[in-house]
Amino acid sequence: MTDDDRLVSAVADVEERVVEAALRPRTLDELIGQHRVREQLALVLQAALRRGRVPDHVLLSGPPGLGKTTLAMIIAAELQAPLRITSGPAIQHAGDLAAILSSLAEGEVLFLDEIHRMSRPAEEMLYMAMEDFRVDVIVGKGPGATAIPLEIPPFTLVGATTRAGLLPGPLRDRFGFTGHLDFYAVDELEAILRRSALLLGVPLEAEGATEVASRSRGTPRIANRLLRRVRDYAQVKGDGVVTLHVARAALEVYEVDESGLDRLDTAVLTALVSRFGGGPVGLSTLAVAVGEETETVEEVAEPFLVRAGLLARTPRGRVATPAAWAHLGIRPPRTLLTARDPDLFEAAEETGQR
Repeated sequence: MTDDDRLVSAVADVEERVVEAALRPRTLDELIGQHRVREQLALVLQAALRRGRVPDHVLLSGPPGLGKTTLAMIIAAELQAPLRITSGPAIQHAGDLAAILSSLAEGEVLFLDEIHRMSRPAEEMLYMAMEDFRVDVIVGKGPGATAIPLEIPPFTLVGATTRAGLLPGPLRDRFGFTGHLDFYAVDELEAILRRSALLLGVPLEAEGATEVASRSRGTPRIANRLLRRVRDYAQVKGDGVVTLHVARAALEVYEVDESGLDRLDTAVLTALVSRFGGGPVGLSTLAVAVGEETETVEEVAEPFLVRAGLLARTPRGRVATPAAWAHLGIRPPRTLLTARDPDLFEAAEETGQR
């Protein structure tokens, strides 16, 4: 990649972030979906405002793209408080966290994304800060080291994680409210797309919105990204209106199929079925087969494939389900299915793939 290419890519990334920020809802009333979390969070914030105190610390968990960062921004806006944003990987030493905490203003909201990736020393310092609004700064080394207590103003920590199981119990227990974000229904994504289309000035027909929403994996971030790509296609190849025909044609160009599978998802399923007979096959072997890093396959492709019932994780490796064979339009061998599990053959028959 040349320097010019890197510059263009960097500019595109900045523009993408600017557009995403513009599409974010700014209040709880504007937020679509997540009704239970929204109702619970509204009670927590309103009660704190009536008491004139900072609300309890908030932990938001769930898959990427469901609105954890957006909710952190909404919390700050509802409290009319400043927002400080950082992430777990950026805090590798206790001193990094101490510097952030000591500079907070009273009532400020600290958003800590990917909190499960924070270093252990910083994590232990955070315990005291969350509970007592105090941190101990160690000065010196060895026997002469001295702990200096540092009072910090009351603040609200909003932690976000995609892997809540990796958080230690003592850290989870210090959050007064924990909200788990679920995937969105198609009608909720349609409402999000209509709002985004209005903000972007994109003429969006109802059938076009349904088509994009149904391929968005229940994730608003993906829905908004697909809407922008469909808009590009409509402006270049059509009259600018996102219709059902335009949406289907655009998503075919961008290799997003009817079930929401993209190029990587399809490559993983195809390799699993065509090269390894449906499995079981090890994750690293599967990653090499599709030319991707192991972490990419495990964290990007697998969660959706498992949720869609197309792939199963077993002690022996990854296995393609009968639905995966059906999705690819390939008939699974009867000997393979009956040898693995007689019930699988019956399931394959129901999908019409016998």
